[in-house]
Amino acid sequence: MKNHSPTAVDHRAPIEAADRPLTFGVEEEFFVVDPRTRRILSRAPDVLARARGLTDRLCGEFTDAQVEANSPVCATAQDARDFLTAAREELHRAADEVGLAVAATGTPILGDPASAQVSKGRRYADISARFGTLRESHVVCGCHVHVGIPDRSTAVSVSDHLRRWLPFLVALSANSPFHDGHDSGHASWRTVTWNRLPSAGPPPLLRSLSEHERAVHELSDTGAILDRHMVYWDIRLSDHLPTLEIRVGDVAATAEEALLFATLTRGLVGRALIEVGDGAPAPDISGQTLRAAVWRAARDGLEGLIPDPLTGETLPAATAMERLRRAALPGLALTGDGDLVSELLERVLAVGSGAARQRAVYAERGRMVDVVDHVLAQTREGLAAAPRRGRTLL
Repeated sequence: MKNHSPTAVDHRAPIEAADRPLTFGVEEEFFVVDPRTRRILSRAPDVLARARGLTDRLCGEFTDAQVEANSPVCATAQDARDFLTAAREELHRAADEVGLAVAATGTPILGDPASAQVSKGRRYADISARFGTLRESHVVCGCHVHVGIPDRSTAVSVSDHLRRWLPFLVALSANSPFHDGHDSGHASWRTVTWNRLPSAGPPPLLRSLSEHERAVHELSDTGAILDRHMVYWDIRLSDHLPTLEIRVGDVAATAEEALLFATLTRGLVGRALIEVGDGAPAPDISGQTLRAAVWRAARDGLEGLIPDPLTGETLPAATAMERLRRAALPGLALTGDGDLVSELLERVLAVGSGAARQRAVYAERGRMVDVVDHVLAQTREGLAAAPRRGRTLL
């Protein structure tokens, strides 16, 4: 099934300056779940066949246990909010018609990923054959944000500036503590299992488009990728669109959290463009340091300590998220989204990360089926279905 990336159809012209709002798009991946057994089920084609609205924006994924929603180009946060809400509503309606459900969680809470049927198509079959058991790393659900960038050289520079913030974004989006009926010991097990792939994880510090191309060719020459579309870095350039894709996040538990992640990410890109335009050098953070910081953020989420790979500090969630919010302020000022991000961030810190909420439900009765039911409710109803922890951390 063809995967329609946001901006593939609708984008018409690149952004030419950093002093105007950047266009952006959001991709969300979901698991198809049997509401009786609460296990993932390879019936995505049945759900998609019942979709009547947004059909050009809904598609399959690597396995038939996953579906994906791809937004059109968004100019405003309201554009993104409208799509994120409508897409989840349509997927729920279509799933209901065939006795199924869709779950916004980064890894299968119940159900062996090895049992998920690979979707039809030569490319997916080739990936499965090349990578063996590593194919299971694809049975995860993420949230990807595309932001319009003037040109590929600028996109490389922006990527270099964004690397510092990857651990912060991992912690904010952590929503995958459970895996096939077990607690993984990590807030974002999706990050860990995805990063097993040889072309995944934080991008290298590239400095120039020629260095980017050299890095991609090295991946190809070693057989780590079948083609350029398998460059799975947490920040990657599009080969056919004037966009930069930030793909470090777990799928958000709720539409509100997806909106927070997307608008905050766009703000960070806006800031990075300003820095690039001012000639500011990107932080010189080693790949080893950054990968370790991403792992720590994936383990702890918002409920532990979050490393700042530039300063070497490990920060409590409130401090880390305030640092992240302030970093995005120059970009948020261009779009008028500063208050929106502050409000949503405060709400998330009040209820805890998606991962913490899953664990809290499990702690009540020790039943994984309760966790799945909780995730299904949040996916459908939003933050209204999330219990409040009783105090605000921001």
